[in-house]
Amino acid sequence: MRVFGIDCGTEFTGYGVVEMDHEARNPKLVHLCAGAIKLNKKETTPQRLAQVYAELIGLIALHQPDVVAIEEVFFSANAKSALKLGQVRGVAMLAAATCKMPVVEYAPLSIKSAVVGYGLAAKEQVQFMVTRLLELDETPDSPDACDALAIAICHIHTAQTLTLQGASR
Repeated sequence: MRVFGIDCGTEFTGYGVVEMDHEARNPKLVHLCAGAIKLNKKETTPQRLAQVYAELIGLIALHQPDVVAIEEVFFSANAKSALKLGQVRGVAMLAAATCKMPVVEYAPLSIKSAVVGYGLAAKEQVQFMVTRLLELDETPDSPDACDALAIAICHIHTAQTLTLQGASR
C-alpha cells in the first residue's frame, strides 16, 4: 500500500509518500519522498490555492499512491485562520478526487497515537518517531513534510489494524 500524506497549511503544505514493503523479511515502512509546497504571501488567495492544486496534482500523478490521507480540521480560536486552512484542505481533497484517489481523514490525536502511542505527544516526539519508523538518517528538514509522513504512517497502521480485525471475525 502506498499512501500520499498531506499536511495542509496556509504558508507551507507538506506532503509525504510512504509505502509498506511486505516483501522484506520483516514488513517495514518505506519513505519514498517528502517535501513542502511553499506559498508566497504576496500572491492572492486564489493564486496560492491554484499553486497547491497544481503541485499536488503533479505529485500525486508522479507517485501513484493508492490513497491520499489528510489531517481532519481542528478547531481554532482564530476563525479567519481556520477558514483559510479549510480552503487549502478543500483544494487538497479536490486534487485527490481529480486524480481519482480515495481520501481518508484523521484527527490530530489519532495521528499522534498511531505514530507515537500518545495522542497528546509534542511535535518533537512525532518528528523523532517518524524518523525512527522510516529509518531515516535525519529528521526531514520541513516540519510540514514530517507531519505529512506521520499522516501517511497513521493510515498504514490504521488500515493494517482494520485488516487484522476483519480477518479475525
